[in-house]
Amino acid sequence: MRYSCELWTDFISIHDRVRQTGLFCDMVGDHSITGDSLKTASPKNGLSCKMVLQAVGKVLRKGKGKPNGKKPPTEEKKHYLDAEYTKVRVVDFELKELVVLPREIDLNEWLASNTTTFFNLINLQYSTISEFCTGDTCAAMTACNTTYFWYDEKGKKTKCTAPQYVDFVMSSVQKLVTDEDIFPTKYGKEFPNTFDSLVKKICKYLFHVLAHIYWSHYKETVAMDLHGHLNTLYTHFIVFIREFNLMDPKETSIMEDLTEALCTPLPPVPQNHVSER
Repeated sequence: MRYSCELWTDFISIHDRVRQTGLFCDMVGDHSITGDSLKTASPKNGLSCKMVLQAVGKVLRKGKGKPNGKKPPTEEKKHYLDAEYTKVRVVDFELKELVVLPREIDLNEWLASNTTTFFNLINLQYSTISEFCTGDTCAAMTACNTTYFWYDEKGKKTKCTAPQYVDFVMSSVQKLVTDEDIFPTKYGKEFPNTFDSLVKKICKYLFHVLAHIYWSHYKETVAMDLHGHLNTLYTHFIVFIREFNLMDPKETSIMEDLTEALCTPLPPVPQNHVSER
């Protein structure tokens, strides 16, 4: 059957209005469509109007969801991007000054010192919301619709709950930073040749923990009035890994909107000038 564009448009328009007013069954009757016009006939002689309307409605409903007729997932609102939250920090100076390699300091010593500090701080930050991060509330280690899987020492991929994943991260990092052969503390002890790659691995895991806190537990963090600490810690960490190229930008891109919001310098606080007379 062929229809003109005008007839097809009117047909869909009538169909939508009929469905909205609830008069669908009353208007359909026993009409069928044959040729270029509507006429009364038995359903056996052609497609009943009711059948066509139902088919059109089904196609329209399916066509609204793309791709393949599926509705795209609704993106959750990222409360941590609200201006009232991103402006809250616990320091008001340039964090880049804290990460620049000082003169006459060995690069590996500087990386080791900062990596250990970030491990302790992020572990402490996570502990503040750990009671809310359970196997029931966080069945997977997710952040911004990304699911992280744990890989053991043999490279076996494992899907685990968020608290399990964080426990794996903290346990493995703790083991590394306390190993004298990897993070030496005694004078004259050399760092291993793989030290740079190990630091990058640690930073990747710590970033996953920070991203999960923002994505799944930011409301609890705000409720405890700790979002200023979290924002400062995240900004400090991002500035550090950027300074020494410790993570591929693709790995941190899921939090790029937050990074942009937090790493943009805050506007100066206006001061009230009182003139004496």
